[in-house]
Amino acid sequence: MSDVNSECRPTTDRMPGLTATLVFTLGTLGTVATDRFTRALDAFDLGLKPKHVALLVTLGAGAAASQQELAGRMGVAPSLVVSLTDHLEQLGAVQRVRDPQDRRRQVLTLTTVGRRLVERCEAAGRALDDELAAPLTPDQRAALAQALRLLADQVGLP
Repeated sequence: MSDVNSECRPTTDRMPGLTATLVFTLGTLGTVATDRFTRALDAFDLGLKPKHVALLVTLGAGAAASQQELAGRMGVAPSLVVSLTDHLEQLGAVQRVRDPQDRRRQVLTLTTVGRRLVERCEAAGRALDDELAAPLTPDQRAALAQALRLLADQVGLP
């Protein structure tokens, strides 16, 4: 989906029904936000996509984890985690280590390079937050952040 916000002007003429639902609005805004975040990541020239960042954030939120555990936490196929990890390992952002207790298990850890990369992604995310939330007052923005955090916690997002 293209960045609809850059082409469309605000309107008060809204269609009733689906467009009035939270799921539709969040989904559409999510697509716009993902498109913008993807473009911001492209500027790093590292071949990163939002799912790479999600893996880094998920890994950074807890102790070292296996690829299988990360797939479960992220709600994606283990093969996707392997592919994402391959790329992040090439960048030096994550490290795979065989678990001494179970040689079949690969344990992933976030490296110093990975932590710096997360910081860069966070800065890009905050800049996009400011852009997307520009029409909101500080109180509205705080209320939105609180409500979204509650919804994210409810479904187990980091």
